[in-house]
Amino acid sequence: MTKKDGRGSRYGVAVATVVLAGLIGSVQVPGAHAAGDTVPADFNGDGFRDVVLRVPAADVAGREDAGAVIVLYGSASGLSAKSRVLITQNSPGVPGTAERGDHFGASTASADLDRDGFADLVVGAPYEDLAQGENKGMVTILWGSRSGLVSGRALPTPDSPEDFDRIGRDVAAAGKGSASTSLVTVGGWNYTQTFRGPFTRSAGPASAGMGLGEWFGSVATGDLDRDGRADTVAVSGRAGGHTGGRIHVNAEKTPQWSVPLTHGDALVATVGDINGDGYGDIVAGDPDEPEQRGVDGETGGRILIWYGSPDGVPTDARPVVMSQDSTGVPGSGEKGDKFGASVVVADFDRDGTGDVVVGAPGEKLGTVADAGTVTVIPGRRTGALGSGAYSYSQDTTGVPGGSESRDHFGTTVSAGDVNRDGRPELAVTAHGENGYAGAAWILPGGATRPTATGSKMFTTSQFGLPSSGWQLLGGDSLPLL
Repeated sequence: MTKKDGRGSRYGVAVATVVLAGLIGSVQVPGAHAAGDTVPADFNGDGFRDVVLRVPAADVAGREDAGAVIVLYGSASGLSAKSRVLITQNSPGVPGTAERGDHFGASTASADLDRDGFADLVVGAPYEDLAQGENKGMVTILWGSRSGLVSGRALPTPDSPEDFDRIGRDVAAAGKGSASTSLVTVGGWNYTQTFRGPFTRSAGPASAGMGLGEWFGSVATGDLDRDGRADTVAVSGRAGGHTGGRIHVNAEKTPQWSVPLTHGDALVATVGDINGDGYGDIVAGDPDEPEQRGVDGETGGRILIWYGSPDGVPTDARPVVMSQDSTGVPGSGEKGDKFGASVVVADFDRDGTGDVVVGAPGEKLGTVADAGTVTVIPGRRTGALGSGAYSYSQDTTGVPGGSESRDHFGTTVSAGDVNRDGRPELAVTAHGENGYAGAAWILPGGATRPTATGSKMFTTSQFGLPSSGWQLLGGDSLPLL
C-alpha cells in the first residue's frame, strides 16, 4: 500500500511541532489539554505521575513512520530515560499492527476513564488503514494497571466511510467524577466526535455524538461552568477567510454546524483557571500572521483568553488578547515568531491562579532563525495580565544544548508535578532538533517558577532510536492540514 509520497510529506515542516506529551498544570481543571498534550498521570498506580512522549514518525520493525509512544515513569528523583517503556501497535495487548505511515502516537490524551484508580492513555493513529478505506484513522484506549499500560481497545468508527477520515489527528479526554461523566473527544479531517462514558475494558462508550462539522483544527476539554462535567472545545482549521480557525464550545450538543465564539480565531486551545475563580478558562493560540493586525491576529502571533463563568463562555464574549507587544511580555512581535503555536496552563508559583505558558517556535534569537522561545505569563485574580512574565530558550543558562537554526524550541509546552514535591516542572520540546529527530526538556519546579538549574534534555538516542533524522520525538502541537 502507498501511504505517502515522501519522507515526512504528511508532517509539513512549516507547521510540524514536537511535544513532550503533556504535563498539564496543577490548577485542577478537568481534562486540560493543548492539542495533543497528555496530562501527567499515574498509569501504574505507584503514586507518581508518568509522562508520555509521542514519536509518531518512529520506524517500527522496518515500517517507516509507523509510530510509537514512550512512557517515562515518574519517581521521587524525577524522570529518567532508563525508567521507560516503548509502546507500538506491535506491543502485546495493543490493537492493530504497526504499518508504514500509520503515525501511531500523533495525538495523545490521558484520564482515568473507567475510574479504577489507574490513568488510561488515549492514542490517535490518524493514517491507519481500515476496511472502510485508506487513512481512515483509529483511536485506541490503553488501560492503566499495576503493570502499566498493557492492554487496550479501539474506539468505534462511524458505519459510513464517507463520514470520517484521519480520525485521531487530535484527541482530548476527561475522567473526573464518576465513570458516566468520562469522555473522549477526537478530531478527524473534517469533523469531531465525542464519546461519553461509562467506559469499560469490554464495553462502551455509552454514547457518541457528532460535533464540529467543518475543516478541523484541534480539540480540548475542561469544566468552563463548574458543573462537574467537562465541556469540549473544538477549533476549526483555517477556513472562511480567517488566518486561524473558529472556536466552538460543546459542538456535539447542537446539530453538526454549531455556533462558534463570535470574536477571535486560533489553531490550538487548552483549558485552565487563569484568575483562580474555579471556572475553567479557554486559552487559545493564534500563531498565524494576520491579514489585518488587531482584527484577525497580531504580528508574530497571539493568544486569546475567554474566562469561564456560571454560564460557561457565551458565544459573544470578547477575549483578552496577549502578544509579545503586550505590556510586560518579553520580546516583541516579529513576523514568523509563531507566538501561540503551543499553549498550556500551570500554577508554577502556587498562588491559586494558572500561569499561561506560550511557545514561540519561530522566534529568532540574534542571527539564529527559528531558534524558538517559551514565555510564561503569570495568572492574576484581578488586573491586566503581563506583569512578571518571563521566558526561556536554549540559550538560558542551565538549559542543555544551544540555540540552532530551525530547532523550534517551544514547539510544544506542557507542565506538571512529576516528582510529587508540589512544584510543577516545565516541559518544552523542539521538533527541529538533530535534523528533526526532536528533543524534549524538563525544567524542575522552583519556589516561584521553573528553574533551568538541573534541567534535563531527552533525545532519541537515549531511547534506542536513531540520533538524527525524521523521528519527531514529542510529536506535534498544531494539527496538520
